[in-house]
Amino acid sequence: MPPADNTAALSEATRRRSERARSDAEKTISAAQRTGDRTSFAAIAKAAGVSRSWLYTQPDLVAAIRQLQDRQPATERTGSQPASVASVQRRLETALARIKQLRAENSELARRLETAYGEIRRLCSERSPDLHR
Repeated sequence: MPPADNTAALSEATRRRSERARSDAEKTISAAQRTGDRTSFAAIAKAAGVSRSWLYTQPDLVAAIRQLQDRQPATERTGSQPASVASVQRRLETALARIKQLRAENSELARRLETAYGEIRRLCSERSPDLHR
């Protein structure tokens, strides 16, 4: 029996996937234009669920994104930025909470170890009471 020829179905699925990707990218660009949010190719690609490499193969979408970028003032610094005071405070609070948790765990483990050592000592003394006097 010869293999089934599913070329037409594969072509149709590819066409639908491509149309859906284009439609999703166009909607995402339109939404960015309406909101006026600062955008990038990566942000558009992520929001639309497409790859950046595919996005760059679509000249009209590239032009729309670049136009959107040119229209928007650069409000953010590029490169590394110092952490905000609030961010540092949150990180410090998280670290302090983790330290408190680890100290509690450490205390519990020390208590359990002391109990285990006591039990070992008790068992050893029951076995040979003459050795531990």
